[in-house]
Parts: sequence; structure tokens; C-alpha cells
Amino acid sequence: MTEQSRPLDALNRARDKRVIVELKNNKQYIGKLKAFDIHINVVLEDAEEYTDGQMKRKLGMVFIRGDTITVISPQ
Repeated sequence: MTEQSRPLDALNRARDKRVIVELKNNKQYIGKLKAFDIHINVVLEDAEEYTDGQMKRKLGMVFIRGDTITVISPQ
């Protein structure tokens, strides 16, 4: 793999941008990606929680455990 094609490089490019994080429990969180680590634990700023496509609550700053995440997608 080249230096620019590693999975964490994709997350680095998404830093400070809005992302959608989908979890194993089918909840989605949309917010600005502020930080992550090698376990894909992530910190989102201005996060909102969605269930079945409906916004349930505004959470502000959240930490999401990497082992609960199925998808992270730039918005």
C-alpha cells in the first residue's frame, strides 16, 4: 500500500469535516470529526443522533467506541 492509501489516511482527510457514523445498533451520528485513534474510536463535535432517519437529539461533543462502528462516511 502506498502512504496515501491507508484507511487512517482517509479519516485524516475527513478531520474537521462533517461525517456520518453508522453503528451496529443502526443508529447514526452526524457531526464534525475532531479526533480518532488506531482503534477507530472517534470524537464528533456538534453531533446529532438519528434513528430510522429521524433526528432524535442534539448531543454536542461525543465519543464513540470504534468497535461499535460499521461505517464512517464524509457528508
